[in-house]
Amino acid sequence: MSPTRMLSEHRWIYVGAVVVLVGMMIIGLFTYTQQKNTNEAYRKANQLNDALVAKGFASRNPSNIANTLGTDGGAICEDPNSSLRRGLWLVQLANGAGGPGMRPVIVDKRILEAGAEVIKVYCPDVLADYQEKINDLKTSDTVND
Repeated sequence: MSPTRMLSEHRWIYVGAVVVLVGMMIIGLFTYTQQKNTNEAYRKANQLNDALVAKGFASRNPSNIANTLGTDGGAICEDPNSSLRRGLWLVQLANGAGGPGMRPVIVDKRILEAGAEVIKVYCPDVLADYQEKINDLKTSDTVND
């Protein structure tokens, strides 16, 4: 069979493949969504960065903050006071051991204040509940400067 004869006999396969690929590209372009770094996201990221620097934390790249938290705080503001989130959060405030060696620790107040700053900037409506929950924890000056 010659190449031109094969091309003419299977033209519908090539045309069909091209149509399917173009259709998938168009659908992909319309359904693909990416969080855009808007002016509001950068404004909030700069506001959070400035608040954290004022509390004594190292400056962070506002672009990274904007990419992570966006304009609505992302996962941090999705019901931050639920029992599950509180449980996961308290597990993170442990000594880092796994299994039976895991123990709670006395956390530095500045770490909890940093979390409060994030909530204050991105979801201020739940800040009072968050403050109430962190006030229940035993804290101390445990981080060495």
